[in-house]
Amino acid sequence: MAPTLLACNPALGPQPTTSQLYSPTQTTLVMKEKVFSITGEDFTVRTVDGHDVCHCKGKVVSAHDSKKFTDTNGADLFTLKNKMFALNRSFHGETGRAHHDFEVKGHWKMIGSRSTVTFKNASDGTDVELEVKGDWMDKSADITFAGREVAKISRSFFNVRQLMGDSQSYQVTVAPNVDLSLIAAICVSLDEQQEEAKK
Repeated sequence: MAPTLLACNPALGPQPTTSQLYSPTQTTLVMKEKVFSITGEDFTVRTVDGHDVCHCKGKVVSAHDSKKFTDTNGADLFTLKNKMFALNRSFHGETGRAHHDFEVKGHWKMIGSRSTVTFKNASDGTDVELEVKGDWMDKSADITFAGREVAKISRSFFNVRQLMGDSQSYQVTVAPNVDLSLIAAICVSLDEQQEEAKK
């Protein structure tokens, strides 16, 4: 059974508030594990109910190992770029509008994993830092804001393999009024960080 997460007020995320990217009710996303490192394919981020949220171009689109996210109409949302010279692998989400950009920064930790996500909140202009902590190898992590859980990553609730073909999948429960495209980008970043750590 998925956890019950409290709604964020004001809405939380770097993207402008739209009904496609923000939901007034709790939402569960289905994500593919290691989608880029294994297949390099494009994929669509969907809810467990089958509603499309956004698309991601999985192939490397530049020398900087970038991945492009678009909305369901094909309009660009942001490009997720690997920060090549960061000590701990980090990613920058570039929108072409600096005040909607975000950064996912990995931090070294002896046990488990920890990352921070920083951005300017689109709904009220405040500077936000999210913390991601957990065991990414087991796809178990919490995303918190000021100590409050805004998303929970897990594959223990149910097996969603049939929803995504043969790929190993996991799910992300997201609080109401949280930018779903941001949460998807965080998951992609963490997956890439984990694969890099194995090399």
